[in-house]
Amino acid sequence: MAKDWRNTLVKEDTNLREVMATIDAAELQVALVVDKSNKLLGLITDGDIRRAILQGKSLGAKAFEFMTVKPKTASKNTDYKRLEHILENKDIHHIPIVDKDGVVIDLITKSSGRLKPNYDNQVFLMAGGLGSRLGELTKDIPKPLLKIGGKPILETIIESFVEQGFSNINLAVNYKKEQIKDYFKDGSKLAAKITYINESKRLGTCGSLSLLEQKPKLPFFVMNADLLTKTDFKAILDFHSKRSSLATMALRNYEIQIPYGVVESVAEEVMTIREKPIEQYFINAGIYVLEPDAIDYIPKNEYFDMTQLFSQLLEFKQTINSYPIDGYWLDIGHLNELEQANSEYSKLFSKI
Repeated sequence: MAKDWRNTLVKEDTNLREVMATIDAAELQVALVVDKSNKLLGLITDGDIRRAILQGKSLGAKAFEFMTVKPKTASKNTDYKRLEHILENKDIHHIPIVDKDGVVIDLITKSSGRLKPNYDNQVFLMAGGLGSRLGELTKDIPKPLLKIGGKPILETIIESFVEQGFSNINLAVNYKKEQIKDYFKDGSKLAAKITYINESKRLGTCGSLSLLEQKPKLPFFVMNADLLTKTDFKAILDFHSKRSSLATMALRNYEIQIPYGVVESVAEEVMTIREKPIEQYFINAGIYVLEPDAIDYIPKNEYFDMTQLFSQLLEFKQTINSYPIDGYWLDIGHLNELEQANSEYSKLFSKI
């Protein structure tokens, strides 16, 4: 079980004896000194304690007397390869993660194995649509920049991928694309590397892939830029890779209740009556993993949807697979779904 970094927190007036007990109990070889708001004031390691004892400090000495002031810290958006480099190559074993106010929100240690991976697989987010189903809301702003939980939909999507180790992001843009480019720029503020595919006309949910100068070298994600999900992207990728297929489509279970009694009859004889039954179907979740060669089936610079691509692959007898996803998933197509996303956001995505 992962050790809880919260057990390392001590106050500046905690005495040396209590600090030693905290370090021993937390089993992370460190104590983080914080104020009443959990703002980081300093850091204490076994080495700091040894030096304090050698200097003749008593067991009643206060934490602020022997803590390391201004330790190395990072933000939640710091590139994890950089953190890994620091822990591996510098004489640093603990990096507190703090928010913009200096409040501790996490702790990365050399021994905890909690550094997030970073995969080279690319992510293509289709952000060029008009969002016409949202009416006036998208008249002056592209749909991916509509705010949910105080931030654009697309920002939350990118953060979700980066959080899971996929930071190589490509945005296919068309409608009011300059607004999207001005907001995200090169992606560095989100610990991502963002490049843009500029559509001169609307190309559907995968037509923009035909504009790539070079095909990706690895399997890659394609996803609509109007989905909020807590899906495990790595699990989809692993499933795809094990099946040796050209394409994988994520599916979502969808239930619909028929508001009437459903009657089954044979030759005018009633056989069964099901009162307001619930029917279940698998629907397209708008998340895909493709092999690089799948791009060969997409016509150059023409409107082409992902469903057309999958139909094309089936026609040419190519192997394609489906992957049922669980967890939170919401397609934001209409106003009621936008309102639903806003009401659910803080509970589900506030930690991203």
